[in-house]
Amino acid sequence: MLFPMLSAPGRPGGPSGSLIALLGLCLPALASCDGCDDGAPPVTTAASASAPLPLSQLPAQPTASAQPVVVMPEPRCPPEMVKVKVKGTDAGALPTYCIDRHEAMLVDQATGTRISPYYAPSRRAAQSTARMWEKLRFEMGEPEAQAVPLPTLPAWQIQRDFEPRAVVRKGVTPNGHVSGERAQMACRHGGKRLCSLAEWQTACRGEKGEQFPYGDKYLHRKCNVFREAHPAHILHDNAGLGHSDPRLNRVKFKGRPLLRKTGASPDCVSRWGDDGIYDMVGNLDEWIDDPDGVFAGGFYGRSTKEGCDWYATAHPFHYADYSTGVRCCADLPAPPSSEPGGGESAT
Repeated sequence: MLFPMLSAPGRPGGPSGSLIALLGLCLPALASCDGCDDGAPPVTTAASASAPLPLSQLPAQPTASAQPVVVMPEPRCPPEMVKVKVKGTDAGALPTYCIDRHEAMLVDQATGTRISPYYAPSRRAAQSTARMWEKLRFEMGEPEAQAVPLPTLPAWQIQRDFEPRAVVRKGVTPNGHVSGERAQMACRHGGKRLCSLAEWQTACRGEKGEQFPYGDKYLHRKCNVFREAHPAHILHDNAGLGHSDPRLNRVKFKGRPLLRKTGASPDCVSRWGDDGIYDMVGNLDEWIDDPDGVFAGGFYGRSTKEGCDWYATAHPFHYADYSTGVRCCADLPAPPSSEPGGGESAT
């Protein structure tokens, strides 16, 4: 690039000040472009001159944080109940449910006080029965049987109305003289319900689906059923009479009680996993959830070898006598919610 030679005033042939200034600005620019036209690589900065890093050395890209895997605990039955989990997925199969481990004893819903197991769990029925048998017992049976006193009826049971609640305990006398209506009420007050016939029989047969709690063949004395004596025959000389007598479930034969305490028949257990249900065959008949009146199992004096298959439809739902008791079922509790802040609701 050529610049005209301008003479400064007073200095012929010398460069002017303006030209010198212009050259001072342009020369560095020209120097920086030295070689640009001859194919030389462009001048680069230290950062741009660095070689690219291999992929293995590149910083990891940010990712969403991994969510923890939440393993929900399997729902459990209340501690006094046994889980009945039916295998298979056939249409109509029962969902998993809970059933009482033992036949129920009854308590007053309001106070928790034990209700006598030898009288109906109703103020009017208990009072009427006690009055009737104070006289009637002297009109039936042998003198030795007539001398057997009535069980004590707690005063509170005839002083006020009350409602029963089913409670499960090992080693207690289960309540007889329970109607289907009172059995239903007792289960409801315990947060449970009566079992359907299908639920009852399934639970009775155990995981192996056998006819008896201990196997597929009847074995005498394994369960408290088909006993060698009938309490009404001992007290009244007639097994078909006097079934409201409050003394019947206290009768002993050869020094042993006919009605046993809960859990007293260790071979009569329907097995589910590591757990078991006691006395589903024998001891007391147990009401089923059927308004037409059904009970199952066979009580201690019943002459049956049908095991879990036995049930009766001969009496209405309001019927009660010494042989009728109660065992409750319940739906399996729902698992706790996995939602944030979720959980089982209090009831």
